[in-house]
Amino acid sequence: MIIKSIAYFILAGLCEIGGGYFIWLWLRENKPIGYGVAGAAILTLYGVIPTLQQANFGRVYAAYGGIFIALSILWGWKIDGVAPDRFDLVGAFIALIGVAVIMYWPRG
Repeated sequence: MIIKSIAYFILAGLCEIGGGYFIWLWLRENKPIGYGVAGAAILTLYGVIPTLQQANFGRVYAAYGGIFIALSILWGWKIDGVAPDRFDLVGAFIALIGVAVIMYWPRG
């Protein structure tokens, strides 16, 4: 169950960041409007994926924030070529600890 949940978080993150990136390219880098349309479609998919999680809305979106932080740093590194510094890495690690506590810590 945890692996499936993490997979949904990663998929949602890739859709949010990827969709936003396509819109960024369209508006800021003067790419064709097809980039914007594709970005909007991907962002719509991002809105659907979190509904597959078993937890409530608030918990899912709170935890997703930590996943988004880590994936954004990886995206910047691998796609934009901006290597994270130690503060980026420590911050992302702290955020992922938060994800683990919010989503997967046993509750009584």
